[in-house]
Amino acid sequence: MQRNRRSDPEIYQSELGANATARRLKRSLSRAGLPPKLLHAATAAERRANARKADAYFNDPSRPEHVRQFTVFAESLTDHMLKNGARMHEFAEAYVETRVRMGLPPVLTEFIIYARAVEIVAEGMRRVDLLTGRDVAAAVRSTKAEVRRNERQRQFDRLVKTIVAQVHRNSARFGVDAKMENQTRVRRGKPREVVESLVVRLAIQEVGQRVPTGSLSIADVGNAARIARLHLVTSSQARRNAGDDRICPGRFGR
Repeated sequence: MQRNRRSDPEIYQSELGANATARRLKRSLSRAGLPPKLLHAATAAERRANARKADAYFNDPSRPEHVRQFTVFAESLTDHMLKNGARMHEFAEAYVETRVRMGLPPVLTEFIIYARAVEIVAEGMRRVDLLTGRDVAAAVRSTKAEVRRNERQRQFDRLVKTIVAQVHRNSARFGVDAKMENQTRVRRGKPREVVESLVVRLAIQEVGQRVPTGSLSIADVGNAARIARLHLVTSSQARRNAGDDRICPGRFGR
């Protein structure tokens, strides 16, 4: 059998590639501290049992209503947290502090937030009788992910806006600092850097401590800097085209 496979170069090379891929995956999982990939060949009896469970699940007459309840619950929970997140945090923090004063065991603030949010949303729904604990947990996970994405986007937008505003307020000072930085680079034998890039970097250093960026990655901050620079360059070009001689972010000393 092995000789037959090796007689066909394409099949043989394909098997060698698959084996090499499997070995790389095994090494990667091992380095990451994860267990090796396990494959379980289902027996005929297991396949029949799985088929019966699938039929029972998809042919359940209550399934459409179950899906509807879950969809409405998950969407309502996400909407509630996006609209009332700050208020829910205040409630949870006050609740946790009260427990501490009463000598009760501490609880996580996030647990209280979502427990209360689930209660509020469930009370506002017409029917929740088909929802299970797993459904609620899945809805909470989905909501947490959406809240994190929303907060990340909010911080990103605020960072870009703050950078641009900081540059507008301090354009003359940043222009002088950028000119001095480029002069220093030239003396050290380094190429000049685009002035707008230097200015944005200076602005980020100043606003970094004032603007919340806990949800942003280093790449996010870099993207915010690029967008702010593009905004400043575009604004500068528009002012020049309009014949505006006032100091603007794009007119720093070169």
